[in-house]
Amino acid sequence: MKSLGGQAIVEGVMIKGEDNISMAVRANKKIITKKEPFHSATEKHRILRLPFIRGVIHLWEMMIEGIKALTWSANQQGEEEELTPIEWIFTFGIAIVLTVGLFILLPYYASRFVFSPDTIKFGILDGVIRLSIFFIYLAGIGLMKDVKRMFQYHGAEHMTVHCYESGKKLTVANAKQFPKEHARCGTSLLVFVVAVSIILFSIVRTPHWYYNVPARILLIPAVAGISYELLKISARYRFLKWLTYPGIWTQKLTTRKPNDKQIEVAIAAVNEAK
Repeated sequence: MKSLGGQAIVEGVMIKGEDNISMAVRANKKIITKKEPFHSATEKHRILRLPFIRGVIHLWEMMIEGIKALTWSANQQGEEEELTPIEWIFTFGIAIVLTVGLFILLPYYASRFVFSPDTIKFGILDGVIRLSIFFIYLAGIGLMKDVKRMFQYHGAEHMTVHCYESGKKLTVANAKQFPKEHARCGTSLLVFVVAVSIILFSIVRTPHWYYNVPARILLIPAVAGISYELLKISARYRFLKWLTYPGIWTQKLTTRKPNDKQIEVAIAAVNEAK
């Protein structure tokens, strides 16, 4: 059985299969699907399949494919403009700057007002601030109407993937028997990223910002690689299942109970990816 992953998009779901990416959205009262071949760079270069390296590649590829899927799904709702290469670069740049600023620079400089960067207290406060920003951000965007609907599709994606992995026939009734949370969810990966970053960043401590800040930015690939491996082994081995609990709990913020029509869209996406 193929291993499936995915994400919610605008009024729909994207599913990543072993060699393809499929999308399904509801627009103009009908379900529109799209399927494209996908071959990871890890298939072409053996070195990229090594543990920790593969995680960085996977996250980079899924970020690119995720933005492409979001753009396509938005276009199906009435906007027909395609992003130019310059606009793609600008979009990526803004996303990276906001991520670094919100989750690396803000906690660091806020903590510096209270403790010296070379102390354990600084590392603890820095981690608490980063966790707080993460959860406040998720809770805040969940209050937005459009994001709520996307979180419903997120839940529909998980329920449908659960149904597929159980071997049951993909129907709305069967999918509704499964939880809206999933151990391999990207939310769980983000939880690992936050946790691993707290540990690694606390190791790199000097009184000087011009060492600390660049070091944290350079550690981002290491954080991504370690987090990806933790996600994989926690979902694979039963005795490590407890590692998935924080991610499952956090998905209470990033998923909502879907309606039948949303589950139908998720089923269409999974059927395309099979």
